[in-house]
Amino acid sequence: MSGRPDSDTDPEMADTGAADEQDEAEDPAADEEDARRARWTAAGTGAALTLAGLAAAVLRLARSAPALVPAAYAGGAAVCAAATVLGSRGRTRRALWLLVAGVMVMALGDQFD
Repeated sequence: MSGRPDSDTDPEMADTGAADEQDEAEDPAADEEDARRARWTAAGTGAALTLAGLAAAVLRLARSAPALVPAAYAGGAAVCAAATVLGSRGRTRRALWLLVAGVMVMALGDQFD
């Protein structure tokens, strides 16, 4: 047995890479489902964070907090609302970054309290 380890004795083993590429390219329905799920997730998360930011802004307005605090919460909520719109249109990466930025603005407003 002096065969080389890189010899092609089994044709099934040689074509496994090509078969994997075909499986990934043949299922566009799964890609559409993933995109739809990403849009719904971005839009739903953006809406929830927008409502939370607006509720926090209203609650901070009712108390004796500096004016910068409710403004920061409202500003963060506006950024999250923009992320909701982008997410529903399929711009999920940009929506994710806007959601992060909106939450950071709200957290900054919380630091002023």
